Amino acid sequence: MSKVKAEYIWMDGHEPTQKLRSKTKVLSGPVESLEDLPLWGFDGSSTNQAEGNDSDCMLKPVYKVPDPIRGGDDLLVMCEVMNADGSVHSTNTRAHLRELDEQHKGQEAWFGIEQEYTLFEGRNPLGWPEGGYPAPQGPFYCGVGADEVFGRDIVEEHLELCLDAGLEVSGINAEVMPGQWEYQVGPLGPLDSADQMWLSRWLLYRISEDYGISATLHPKPVKGDWNGAGAHTNFSTKAMREEGGIKVIENACEKLSKNHDEHIAVYGAHNEERLTGLHETCSIKEFRYGVSDRGASIRIPMQTANEGYGYLEDRRPSANMDPYKVCAILLETTCS
Repeated sequence: MSKVKAEYIWMDGHEPTQKLRSKTKVLSGPVESLEDLPLWGFDGSSTNQAEGNDSDCMLKPVYKVPDPIRGGDDLLVMCEVMNADGSVHSTNTRAHLRELDEQHKGQEAWFGIEQEYTLFEGRNPLGWPEGGYPAPQGPFYCGVGADEVFGRDIVEEHLELCLDAGLEVSGINAEVMPGQWEYQVGPLGPLDSADQMWLSRWLLYRISEDYGISATLHPKPVKGDWNGAGAHTNFSTKAMREEGGIKVIENACEKLSKNHDEHIAVYGAHNEERLTGLHETCSIKEFRYGVSDRGASIRIPMQTANEGYGYLEDRRPSANMDPYKVCAILLETTCS
């Protein structure tokens, strides 16, 4: 019987930003469904998820895609972390979104997440001169040419791998700061968008390994007059996408304005370094929304305003945000 290599992927207990961990389980194939993937354990004392004297944690497979690196019947498996007795582990942020997704299924919420990231070679962003700075930002956004774009080979390979894995990546582009890029996942339902975002990040880190490059999601990778890195989250419900939806969107924005601090608390660590009111951001201390306003907390796209229905873009989440938390609080605030 053929063997299947399943890469079990999970979020650890690292603070303030959880990291991804993974290990390989070799199974006798074929694996037709999640039920064919067994529970598995790991040493939680090595991942900030348990004490050494009681260190067993459990991995529960919850989402699988073909492994585009190993190929064949091999798999990437997103897992929830559970305690040894099967209860939800305190670092498991997916479980809460799973409950909310069930609760608000009738809303048919869609999420499209724009993931910005910065490629580093050693201590420098890729393409930056050793110990110095490139030309001021301006020509790099969606640029072309060896003097303006750095790391395209990694970016293109990452895109291919994501598509081969069946992830709903809808685009890529070079970003404002040299060495910085973006890709978009969605639109998808809450759990699918968050699961696919975590798997796409794992693939980004994994493929960057092969090039000796590290990809970072820090919201302000370079201090000074350089753009930060965000994860703008486009969000809509069925009511927002239907005739007259603009009123539902405006109502959602009013609800979001009353819960600004609660959202900022789960929108990523070090976000205050990015949300300064400069570089296409609104200050972390204020909330405002507007049509086509990239300096607002929430941007209502021009097409949405013109047609009278569509979606909103929450520009506050940082690149290192946890999509399980962001999707959950958007549902909680706007659908209650």
